[in-house]
Amino acid sequence: MKKVLRFTASWCGPCKALAMTLAEIDSSLPMEVIDIDVYPEIAQEYGVRSVPTLVMLDENIEIKRMHGTKTKTDLEQWLIN
Repeated sequence: MKKVLRFTASWCGPCKALAMTLAEIDSSLPMEVIDIDVYPEIAQEYGVRSVPTLVMLDENIEIKRMHGTKTKTDLEQWLIN
């Protein structure tokens, strides 16, 4: 089963913008929000060096990754494909 990990931080402006855009998208994919300041070990495990970062997993295997803020259209395409 696919899911998305959204790596974020409370101090990150682009992370807040990305969260607002994602809230506008109707996606059936489960999304886990991981604050890198609260869970640095998970960020390290996935090699996250900057936020925001989205990591899509299929059966817990990474299949793709996206960094930074994107348009709603770009995010919809990324989530679908």
